[in-house]
Amino acid sequence: MAVVLGPNRYGKAETRLVRVVRDGGVHHVKDVSVSSALSGAMEDAHLAGDNAAVLPTDTQRNTVYALARKHGVDQIEDFALLLARHYVDSQPTVHHARVEIEECLWGRIRDGEESRPPGERHSFVLSGPERRTCVVHHDRDGSTTVTSGLRDLAVLNSTGSEFFGFARDEYTTLAPTHDRVLAAAVRARWRHVSGDCDFGASYSEVRRCLLEAFAGTHSLSLQHTLYAMGRRVLETRREICEVRLAMRNKHHFLVDLTPFGLDNPNEVFYAADRPYGLIEGVVLDDDAPAARFAWE
Repeated sequence: MAVVLGPNRYGKAETRLVRVVRDGGVHHVKDVSVSSALSGAMEDAHLAGDNAAVLPTDTQRNTVYALARKHGVDQIEDFALLLARHYVDSQPTVHHARVEIEECLWGRIRDGEESRPPGERHSFVLSGPERRTCVVHHDRDGSTTVTSGLRDLAVLNSTGSEFFGFARDEYTTLAPTHDRVLAAAVRARWRHVSGDCDFGASYSEVRRCLLEAFAGTHSLSLQHTLYAMGRRVLETRREICEVRLAMRNKHHFLVDLTPFGLDNPNEVFYAADRPYGLIEGVVLDDDAPAARFAWE
């Protein structure tokens, strides 16, 4: 039996960075978690304990802070590209860099804050559990893939959803329904055609497409809604060539109120958090080039 070293990478995970920009009396907050992973000509670190090719993970953490100070952090995709290119260009042994960023979305507590007195222009509130995400892959030959996304986007339709005609066996107890609450926690990722994009505008528009398709689709299943959401993005945004969706079904069960002499015309529900249905799928432009790098 021959024992060999397989694919490998290493890096610094979840470097937390909060950057405050003081634009006169108005402050802006960027709150991100950055993970980097490097691979290349690093076999000797595994096989011989020779670390000459290894850029310390502490250095990767420090690079995040230093480049944030030098270049700022605007769109997370642009910052991820900056970091990935820096690692590959500065280290001859690094042939590939993967940078993942997750952003907490802080909004202003007060609308129209720019017009308020200076002492009232620095108050923020976290916009729930939703996070903006991106993953950038950059190779020594110049190949780059940018994937944007979001997670924990909670959506709910109080009607306009059905589920019937499904397969049954001896263990099936679920009753068909033609009017149900459809709620889900959405994770969406979308691949850009190129790394040259107005990522901020693209993110806002893709998110809008996802929400409009969820709200506007008379759903026959969560799978049906998932495809409609991905299709809306691809038909509307030409800079996107592939959408991956994972939808965690947040089940709402009608409560039986007959023991109390009450009816329940689809008004009182029990919301269960687990177990949950998990529906996943990919919607893509069949003419687009295949992704060179794995999404994960």
